[in-house]
Amino acid sequence: MAKRRTEFVCQKCGHRAVKWLGQCPACRAWGTMEEELVERGGESRPAWGTGGTGLRPTPITEIQGDEARRIPTGIHEFDRVLGGGVVPGSLVLLGGDPGIGKSTLLLSALDRIARAFPERPALYVSGEESLRQTRLRGDRLGVHSPNLLLLAETDAERVLAEAERLAPSALAVDSIQTLFLPELGSAPGTVTQVREVAGRLMAFAKRSDTPTFLVGHVTKDGAIAGPRLLEHMVDTVLYFEGEPAHSFRVLRAHKNRFGSTNEIGVFEMREGGLQEVEDPSALFLAERPEGQPGSVVTATVSGTRPLLVEVQALVAPTQYGTGQRKSIGVDPNRVALLAAVLDRKLGISFGPCDLFVNVAGGVQLTEPAADLAVCAALVSSHLDEPVPPTALVFGEVGLAGEVRGVTAAETRLAEGAKMGFEIAYLPATNLRRLERPALPAVGVAELRELLETLFPSLAEPVRVVRDRR
Repeated sequence: MAKRRTEFVCQKCGHRAVKWLGQCPACRAWGTMEEELVERGGESRPAWGTGGTGLRPTPITEIQGDEARRIPTGIHEFDRVLGGGVVPGSLVLLGGDPGIGKSTLLLSALDRIARAFPERPALYVSGEESLRQTRLRGDRLGVHSPNLLLLAETDAERVLAEAERLAPSALAVDSIQTLFLPELGSAPGTVTQVREVAGRLMAFAKRSDTPTFLVGHVTKDGAIAGPRLLEHMVDTVLYFEGEPAHSFRVLRAHKNRFGSTNEIGVFEMREGGLQEVEDPSALFLAERPEGQPGSVVTATVSGTRPLLVEVQALVAPTQYGTGQRKSIGVDPNRVALLAAVLDRKLGISFGPCDLFVNVAGGVQLTEPAADLAVCAALVSSHLDEPVPPTALVFGEVGLAGEVRGVTAAETRLAEGAKMGFEIAYLPATNLRRLERPALPAVGVAELRELLETLFPSLAEPVRVVRDRR
């Protein structure tokens, strides 16, 4: 007979202790140890086996694979991030802040999958909403497929039993933190419950070739709640990003066993739900104030998608002894570094000033190709001289003030030409490799060259322009 005892388990890393501790000795987190009832001995729980050929090892040459076999969700931006569609038998984890659109996206995706595969239903399991509430959401989104089945349940055993009976074309669980296994004895959302429920869902997905989507809650730090093991178990981890004050949402892959992690999907939240943004550059630049100091357009690339965004800077006299360095959409440490380069190499001092940098639209710039635009925006605001509104600026800036090359320069120029820009300032190393630039381009090897070209008050402009051939 199994013996029952209590243990204290860290809800962040899963460390176990026989008594309560204020600080977890493994991950050093405070207040994360919670009491759980566990069983020792007795019958072992069922394994997570994922099916296949049994216990006999199989030569890799005898295993048939179909790399191109994917199921489109019907949402182009969603399919782009997944790598062209969802792979049968894959386990996809979708995280994001509350209310950002996770449930909306999955309900719309399952409705389209249900329409595409009328011979097999799609199953949407909600552990947070009643059937009536989910139907109201579906009415708002225009979800009316009779082949989409709804289930309001938190018992993981019942969910798995229904999934085995229905053999759905796709399964969505909203959310993984609400499901529980009764035999474990601990509360839903604990480390033990999340690990075991995810393991059994993974076994079902692999055994039945059913694409399975899991919604994950996030903590106040922005990480998915539960053990880190959850992100290792799943095949794909997607995050919904976006500022609460903006209607734009960016879907980004942080892990993808079947595709690139550099692709992004752009959505806009409207009254009828999430709408795909086919041309995000035009949307982000629609309200750009032309001819205003501190505004510069740069080109960023995520996967295969180029994106033009506006970098804004404001330099103002400080009201305190030391100037502030605040930024939204750009790493604050990067802004401080670039300000130091401008001070040391060009003599532009921001010591008695507050620096504020913002990327319009709530976009997060993570690549260093935006360095040149940030520097130009800071100097533009500092001198109160605007950058030409038809100029596109991108490039990485080093500590010596040199401008370093970036990837996909030709793709960035093509996007700029499509949006009507007339000239681009980019690293000289990139320009030398281009045979036919999509628009007139100026190559700069040092930061000083760019600033003297854009701002006549610094020096007489000296530049060499290579036009289109």
